[in-house]
Amino acid sequence: MKIQFDIKYLLLTIMIFMIEVFIALYVRDDFIRPFFGDALVVVLIYCFVRTFLQGNIMKIALAVLLFSFFVEMGQYFQLVEILGLEDYKWARIIIGTTFSFFDLIAYSFGVIFIYLLEKHGLKNIP
Repeated sequence: MKIQFDIKYLLLTIMIFMIEVFIALYVRDDFIRPFFGDALVVVLIYCFVRTFLQGNIMKIALAVLLFSFFVEMGQYFQLVEILGLEDYKWARIIIGTTFSFFDLIAYSFGVIFIYLLEKHGLKNIP
């Protein structure tokens, strides 16, 4: 792996971040916000990492998946409260406060999407 700036992934990061903010602010449903939003956040983190780090697609995607799983486990063990950050809204948003097994499934689907996109889609973007 090597450090190398990639504008394509930076632009994707910004675009996906804006979609995530839109979902968080305006979507109130039982699928897009809880499932699609969680799958998309893995893609967001992946694109952010790929903005600066080039290397094996699967290794980076799996590292992002493991990171996401660790964040979810932090929610299970109430990490926000353990760290004494429950009064800080930004900490509750970033770290999260509610564990869900379905989030782990959503993150996994996000990584599958990353793999398919990298193998078949992003190569064609100049």
